Amino acid sequence: MAKGRGKFSGGMPGNMNNMMKQVQKMQKEMEKMQSELEEKEVEASAGGSAVTVKVNGKKEILDVVIKPEVVDPDDIEMLQDLILAATNEALRKADEMMNSEMGKVTGGLNIPGLF
Repeated sequence: MAKGRGKFSGGMPGNMNNMMKQVQKMQKEMEKMQSELEEKEVEASAGGSAVTVKVNGKKEILDVVIKPEVVDPDDIEMLQDLILAATNEALRKADEMMNSEMGKVTGGLNIPGLF
């Protein structure tokens, strides 16, 4: 019985140990990348740049710019729609930026809940 156990005594097999080191390295790289991405900004416009929204990688809205000529007290709904459209597009771009950059670190691995 003791013969079969001799190979693995004292720790993990070499391949498993190397894999764990690679996973730890990838995790550190991803944490660094995520921190850097949180500082990056993206923006999107709607209505021919009538409304522009800027967000960061943490999906926080940083700025909303509304051109004065689009403000019509008789048509508030249009302004609301433009703000929604620009905000949703900016958030989509932030997601796209995050996924693209993190994909470079993970080599395209799809690990649910990773980021």
